[in-house]
Amino acid sequence: MKPQICLVPKLKGLGGTASFQARFIQGLEARQIPYGFDLNDRNNTAVLVIGGTRQVFQLWLARKRGARIVQRLNGLNWLHKIERSPWRAALRAERNNRLLAFIRRRLADHIVYQSHFSRDWWTNVFGPRSIPSTIVYNGIDLEQYHPDGPGSPPNDHDQILLVEGRLTGAYARGLETAVRLAQAVQKGQDRRVELMVVGDVSESVRTRAQALAPELWITWRGIVPRENIPAIDRSAHVLFSADLNAACPNSVIEALACGLPIVAYDTGALAELVRDGAGEIVPWGADYWQLADPVIPPLAAACSQILRDNPAYRENARRRAEEVFSLDDMVAAYLEALVG
Repeated sequence: MKPQICLVPKLKGLGGTASFQARFIQGLEARQIPYGFDLNDRNNTAVLVIGGTRQVFQLWLARKRGARIVQRLNGLNWLHKIERSPWRAALRAERNNRLLAFIRRRLADHIVYQSHFSRDWWTNVFGPRSIPSTIVYNGIDLEQYHPDGPGSPPNDHDQILLVEGRLTGAYARGLETAVRLAQAVQKGQDRRVELMVVGDVSESVRTRAQALAPELWITWRGIVPRENIPAIDRSAHVLFSADLNAACPNSVIEALACGLPIVAYDTGALAELVRDGAGEIVPWGADYWQLADPVIPPLAAACSQILRDNPAYRENARRRAEEVFSLDDMVAAYLEALVG
């Protein structure tokens, strides 16, 4: 029977799972594999559950009809347990955790974890599963995300880049850390330092961030089209990855593919992603699971090291992306789980 893949749920928006779905569809179309979003379509041979869905009964029916259920898992919602959140937001976060855990426990035939960190997190919280599982990192088009093309780092100053879909609520902490990082790097050298921020940042968060370092040069790019990201990555000297306990952040693999090295704290999957001289990962220096403030000087020292030896780090970054983060390899790994 010819394979047909059902993707659940249908996603729109910035980055994350929506970005993955768009890239996976790109891979399916290149292979001329039919796909859709209707769980009731009896031609479905497999279902890829990308995120939480309320269509649990329809998912059960699809499995009963013989469709293979593959679940893609990243991390768990957890910030609502540490910081005070509106009760509706906290309830929604915990409900999504439990929904994904139910699918993992009762409906999935195969689980694809985005990283070793992701697998270990789910196993520690909800226990092991006896069904097959694989670890597949996110992948990108290495021709689209490439060191060659428009954009190059400035010669007269150093640019630190921060790229996140949204820097609001608890995630604004990452922006504050980026400001303190850039400020510390600036104090240690004569060359000017620019912090370039790409993402959705409210005016109040911008004002608070700028107040932390009034003298710091911060450029606010706002939300940019996805196709502009490669040029932005090529125009920086280093990317600071601010996402805390991320399973496999797209901003990191996109930067690596463009030859942009990474500086970050050792949380989530970053230490397994950024290897072989593609950047520098340093200890947080406190309990980040409790959102304790990070220690800035080691991060600033690592960033300065990357700035001093930028050409070598850039070569290593691209090499790491070519070895690990190919879109074709990612799609092939998912199809192996879905179709066999």
